Amino acid sequence: MGKFIKRYALEIYTVLGMAFMVATSLMGNLSIIQRFVVCFNFLFILHEWEENAYPGGFLNLITQVIERDVNEETKRASRIPTGVLLITLTLLPFFFDEIALFSVSIAVFSIFECFVHIMGIKIFGLKKKYTPGMVTALLEGALGIALIVYLAVNHLAAWYDYVGGFFLFIALFICMQKTLTLMVGIRYRDLPKLMKKQLQRMRARKAKGVED
Repeated sequence: MGKFIKRYALEIYTVLGMAFMVATSLMGNLSIIQRFVVCFNFLFILHEWEENAYPGGFLNLITQVIERDVNEETKRASRIPTGVLLITLTLLPFFFDEIALFSVSIAVFSIFECFVHIMGIKIFGLKKKYTPGMVTALLEGALGIALIVYLAVNHLAAWYDYVGGFFLFIALFICMQKTLTLMVGIRYRDLPKLMKKQLQRMRARKAKGVED
């Protein structure tokens, strides 16, 4: 059973996400926040497939940065902590839609995803202005901004909701990242060093290109 879950983590998340959408379609009188969450859920599913399968390859870019040869089984299993994070971020604001803090957290995550994929072009030194998952990440970012605007315009969130939502996202994201780094055999605290090293290599290549 464990091997099955590891191998088909992406597919399992997709089934759970689609089941959530079917269930919510049968519910009546969804709040605006809940409708936002359903849209986020749909984009999360599309994003996971764009990032990992069609066209896929985002994990390969990550392994280049961390300088680790990650086997296919581990790559597939890495979708488990990501799926848990996405499910958590989806269910909290849906079932507790009156607690603005949870809505802020899913919005911040989506905006962060957009930022990561845009910055990934520079971090990974890509010639094409695209990282696997970028199209859906841009849509997530736009929806995240729309949700923040909705909360602000309708005075549905206080300052502590924005602060709390941000730190809730950070806490959940760090938990996911720590799990992922353990799976590939590196320490989480070494990740910034590896990122810095990658940026230094990029600057060196760029400087060499200018000289040539």
